[in-house]
Amino acid sequence: MNDVMVTENRALLAGLRAPGGTRADRLADALEDRVRELSPGSAIGTIEEVRQESGLARATVSEAIRLLRDRGVLEIRPGRGGGLFVADQSPVVRLRHTLLSVAGEPDTVADAIELRNHLEELVAVGAARCAGAGDIPPLRACLDDMAAAPDWDGLMRANWALHERIARLCPNTMARAVYIGTLGHLTSSTARAADRDADAYRARRLRIHADLVEAIAAGDEDAVRAAVERHNHTD
Repeated sequence: MNDVMVTENRALLAGLRAPGGTRADRLADALEDRVRELSPGSAIGTIEEVRQESGLARATVSEAIRLLRDRGVLEIRPGRGGGLFVADQSPVVRLRHTLLSVAGEPDTVADAIELRNHLEELVAVGAARCAGAGDIPPLRACLDDMAAAPDWDGLMRANWALHERIARLCPNTMARAVYIGTLGHLTSSTARAADRDADAYRARRLRIHADLVEAIAAGDEDAVRAAVERHNHTD
């Protein structure tokens, strides 16, 4: 790593000591500040270099990189000569980034839920039209993660991961960008079912998501719409 990168990583470490958010959130913000003035395509190191300089666990660094990829800030290039590079932000990517940047606004989570619900059918039907055989096992793996989650937070993380995978199958670029942008707010939400009803609620939500995945797998648009209706209106 060159001297410039070492200096930048020292600034990165200082930023991680600032309060607020998870370690992954703070690392993502610090990395974003670092690359703000760089041109698209600029190399900013590797995931392993970020891990070594930050001193954070690999899972934390990976989550921070995922956040930045979803914001459209970074791209990951595999293979020899690969690593982390500044992404070329298209208008759609900038829109998604704008959605993520208003996290401090009042009622943001409620607004994100409302917007996502309006896009749910468009995104899921698009996924059903475009999903190939190889796209379905990862969706079912997310369902398995939901079923195996040891606590509510784990369930919700698996839930958002499933919805993000579904959205990435949708061919409507603008809808996909806005939808995934709303998930940036919802992943930080800790809303829970009432304790007395938590097990029953969890079972209902798992069943609804399983129905949605199987409808997408079958390419059955009517079944997708029915599953989305239950998803958005089942308490």
